[in-house]
Amino acid sequence: MRTVIRRRDVIVGLGASLLAAPAVVRAQTPTVIRVGALKLIHSIAPYFYERFVPAGFKVEVLPFETPTECKTAVVTRSVDFGNFGIAAGELGAAAGEPIVLIASTCNRGMAIIAKKDSPIHALKDLKGKRVAVFPGTTQEVFFLERLRMEGMSIKDVEPVRVSFSEMHIALARGDVDAYVGAEPAPGVSLSTGIGQLVEYPYSTAMGSLNMVFGTHRDVITSKPDLVRMMLSIHQQATDYATRNKDELIALASAKLGQKKEAIEASIPNVELTWRFGPTQIEQAKVYAEHMLALKQIKRLPDFSTFIDTSFVDALRPL
Repeated sequence: MRTVIRRRDVIVGLGASLLAAPAVVRAQTPTVIRVGALKLIHSIAPYFYERFVPAGFKVEVLPFETPTECKTAVVTRSVDFGNFGIAAGELGAAAGEPIVLIASTCNRGMAIIAKKDSPIHALKDLKGKRVAVFPGTTQEVFFLERLRMEGMSIKDVEPVRVSFSEMHIALARGDVDAYVGAEPAPGVSLSTGIGQLVEYPYSTAMGSLNMVFGTHRDVITSKPDLVRMMLSIHQQATDYATRNKDELIALASAKLGQKKEAIEASIPNVELTWRFGPTQIEQAKVYAEHMLALKQIKRLPDFSTFIDTSFVDALRPL
């Protein structure tokens, strides 16, 4: 039996704009909300959404391989909401795309992994090594900043373009000496004995900011009640997944096709969250400054329109 949880602040305000159809029609044809998610443990919360969806609605989760693909799906209205990296969001906003961040999805979830028993134990040991990095991602910006902090630059390594899902395989085959990856790949490498941890790159001013929850500006303007309802679902699902580790591991293993041991190794490096406040906003601004300095963007996003915390601010801790 499916558990349906209704919050007063969700039900209040769900007027004609969302519930215009007759009750009989709604029962037969629920309103579908399309949500984009990445094929990473960072994006596991959407798969818990169905537990908290009010009657008359249905959430369809669409998986994407890269953060940019998911962000673009939001911009083109292929999905109503999306979970993607802060880098993809800022790239879009800086280019004038109508993307709006309304909550967080996940902090942490990154790691620099080298081949087991290799001489690579610290960032400086990567000099001259083949390092898998996926361009235009949050992980890339964190990696470049960590290199700068160590007196290095990307010119000190041999970057190799590899998607997140292929990084563990590339390391196992010996195609690369190390990678800057996203969970669950680091967990897979560590749990199988293929890799060893170089570092979790969270010592920069960007903290551990990683994945965010966004929507199209027109959705906020035309369907604010839908946004309020979706944020309540996102909050409840995120908190539920955080409290129920066994269910989180089982679902992540099933959806991501990874062994339980790999997911268990990833969990300590993943902080699922919906909160987005002053700290995260400041980290996002620092992040944008780094992207500008790296010439990944030509101008800073307009943060007055790029980030809207009003919906998440209205949520009450469960």
